[in-house]
Amino acid sequence: MAALDSNPRLRLHDVMSDDKPSLHAAYALKTPADNKRLYAEWAGDYDRGFAAREDYQLHIHTARAFVGAGGQGPVLDVGAGTGLCGAVLADLGVGPIDATDISAEMLDKAMRKDIYRDAIEADLNEGIPVPRDSYSGIVSSGTFTHGHLGPEVLPALLRVARPGAQFALSINAKHFEALGFATAFDNLQAESRIEHLTLAPVRIYGDLAAGPNKDDTALIALFEKT
Repeated sequence: MAALDSNPRLRLHDVMSDDKPSLHAAYALKTPADNKRLYAEWAGDYDRGFAAREDYQLHIHTARAFVGAGGQGPVLDVGAGTGLCGAVLADLGVGPIDATDISAEMLDKAMRKDIYRDAIEADLNEGIPVPRDSYSGIVSSGTFTHGHLGPEVLPALLRVARPGAQFALSINAKHFEALGFATAFDNLQAESRIEHLTLAPVRIYGDLAAGPNKDDTALIALFEKT
């Protein structure tokens, strides 16, 4: 301990865990740069480490909700990560599917699964570099889970969706009111930009999960672009 106590920078690095790939670090993300750094490190172990260990279920709920609402391809998987949601969609017969994510490393893992037609590296805050009205469906599992992205990016998703496109967006229940999603959806409905909005509550993790976030819930926002 003497060596640590004599080196404040080393002591701080060892005590803090937000710069290491973990659920706690993901929930603490604040900026696009933070996001890129964390997921670049996490990509290799995400499926076998986090998803399996925490009994992660949100991607399954989101994909099934999309299909249950009549969703079909072509689909854009927003915040696709390593392709967990895309794999469920593919198993359910949905396609073609494109993946977009801020992390090139995550997209590389996703494309190796032979699920996606194309990979699009993009920061949602800056928009998605595809033509307007490109997709008949938009899904997102986990992108609006950590609180680092709010409803300000919804117009970017609507831009690339065709009229009548089905959306299935999972949103952490704790952030839904706090970050203004409720107000944003009310405004979009009032402006006749979306219709048929429903909010389905689901558990993010399964019965095998442990730790402080094991009981976290999300709302899956199902709606159509008008």
